[in-house]
Amino acid sequence: MWIIGRGLAVCAVLVLAAGCGVEQPIAPEPAPEAAPSSVSAPVLESAPAPVVTPGAGRTGVKPPVVQHGPRDRDVVSLTFDADMTDAMAARLRSGAVSSYANLALLKLLERRKIPATFFVTGQWAEQYPQLTRRFAGNPQFEVANHSYEHAAFTAGCYTLPQLPPGAMTEDVAKTFRVLEPYGGRQTRYFRFPGLCHDKAALKALAPLGVTVVDGDVVSGDPFARGPAPIVRAVLSQVKPGSIIILHITEANAQYTDDALPKILAGLQRRGLRPVMLSEMLDGPSGG
Repeated sequence: MWIIGRGLAVCAVLVLAAGCGVEQPIAPEPAPEAAPSSVSAPVLESAPAPVVTPGAGRTGVKPPVVQHGPRDRDVVSLTFDADMTDAMAARLRSGAVSSYANLALLKLLERRKIPATFFVTGQWAEQYPQLTRRFAGNPQFEVANHSYEHAAFTAGCYTLPQLPPGAMTEDVAKTFRVLEPYGGRQTRYFRFPGLCHDKAALKALAPLGVTVVDGDVVSGDPFARGPAPIVRAVLSQVKPGSIIILHITEANAQYTDDALPKILAGLQRRGLRPVMLSEMLDGPSGG
């Protein structure tokens, strides 16, 4: 008994020392710490700012009429009307005139990278789709509305035939539809043929959400007998913020391309820089 007891005692001592042959449970190893994630939290992007079309205004109210831009910036806007009346289209078809598109003027603007705004009639765009595409495809240019058939919106507007009051809204809306597929820098600027408008004409445009653009520098290029009168007319009137009205219709404004280099030189001497109409009216973003 003592031996057995002694053996148990010895075993007890050995258990304490070395386990006495009895397998001891192994304590679980601590779980490794999780490595920091290399994936950062998703960044929520803000929604892009809505694209605002230059000249777009409220519908249902008479549109604003712009004569010039801010006078506190040394910029001006060169605007070129692309007229096409029914009578002009007939003269083209008969061969009485060769072209109502001044290619020399367009090439000059392109070569010298001069910003410009083109007020295009729907009939001119239909007659010259490739040139309209050139306007729209050039980031220095923007496209505006000059009515469909260049008919008058008031009585006694030069020798232009007068639109019936009920046809005014559709005439302008139709031109927007003609111009829109060309893309590029489309605007909601509108210029009345002959700059002739009254309260009734403005009311007719209320559903379209446009800005009416007149201008404070009339070059008189359709009636000029040479480039010099055009240059004098522009440089004698121009100021900071001026909207200059010129034409790109070769057959009835054939001296505009000859006058333009001297006009540009005169603007430079006065420290005036040409910009697109939207940049002058809406700021450098152009809308």
